[in-house]
Amino acid sequence: MTISQDILTQKAVALLKELISIPSFSGEEDKTGDAIEAFLQGFGVKTERQYHNIYAFNKYFDESKPTLLLNSHHDTVKPNSAYTKDPFHPHVEDGKLYGLGSNDAGGCLVSLLATFVHFYDKEGLSHNIIMAATAEEEDAGDKSLRGLLPILPKIDVAVVGEPTLMDLAIAEKGLVVFDAVVEGTPSHAAHPNDNNSIYNTIPVLQWFKDYRFEKISEALGEVKMTVTQINAGKQHNVVPAQVDLVVDVRVNDCYTNQEISDRLQREAPCKMTPRSLRLNSSSIDPDHALVKSGLALGRKTYGSPTLSDQAALSCQSVKLGPGDSTRSHSANEFIFVDEIEEGIDLYIKILSGFLQ
Repeated sequence: MTISQDILTQKAVALLKELISIPSFSGEEDKTGDAIEAFLQGFGVKTERQYHNIYAFNKYFDESKPTLLLNSHHDTVKPNSAYTKDPFHPHVEDGKLYGLGSNDAGGCLVSLLATFVHFYDKEGLSHNIIMAATAEEEDAGDKSLRGLLPILPKIDVAVVGEPTLMDLAIAEKGLVVFDAVVEGTPSHAAHPNDNNSIYNTIPVLQWFKDYRFEKISEALGEVKMTVTQINAGKQHNVVPAQVDLVVDVRVNDCYTNQEISDRLQREAPCKMTPRSLRLNSSSIDPDHALVKSGLALGRKTYGSPTLSDQAALSCQSVKLGPGDSTRSHSANEFIFVDEIEEGIDLYIKILSGFLQ
């Protein structure tokens, strides 16, 4: 069955409008899951479902071949208070399709779905293809791609659909969030106290500000460590026993999260406890055939500072999709309709070069 790209693009844009109109906050994606199933089934694709994760295998899946995963997510964050447009009212103005999740990551998702349909019944491909439209990406939940992977066949390489202006993010920083504690001696504010936990925090904050990890990644640059929250005290006349900090560490591909954790727990001038070590950095060999196929079409490569479901994957993976990451989680989120058309065209061309 040959379907023109024009038809695929029209159907993909229509699906994106439908997805925008359905609230699908993380953990509440059942109705968008239904819409995605209906889209694929409308092209004769047999779908599978695990929770709100919708997935499908290409028609001529062959266990002797390596497997390519196409993945993007259909959950969204909640709209922020700065919205002036209805976040659930999809509409086009000046070529921009507005709506919550349009850019992150609806445009990528519908473009990948259309691309999967294009290749679904093609014979003689070098790789099998699995399409996975997954849930709970925004909060890295247990029923996200991470929960789906154990029941899928072995994945050899993956394309993760996130807005990259259709350039290839060949590396992505990992994340470790630490809860840190600066201790002191609690006391009445009226009495002398040379061990005030709040004052003790001043040199600790300076230490975090000045600290540098020596290994610098060619694709991702330095590890970035940022104190993002601080909390202490319950009333004006009591010196608190401790100050609680939250430290956000974006890890390059020169370190594992375990190495970062061990180092900071050993060297930091306060107690450091990691919340999780599972969100490691990810990358693909710059000489991988998938990357070369993109480069041959004039696309650029770069390292991404933002986290995605790539962190759940142990295989090589590239982050690639229509839209602009700077629009994600912004008020009045949008994607250009032309970006979806271009995204489908480039996905198909990149994969055609790779799957020959």
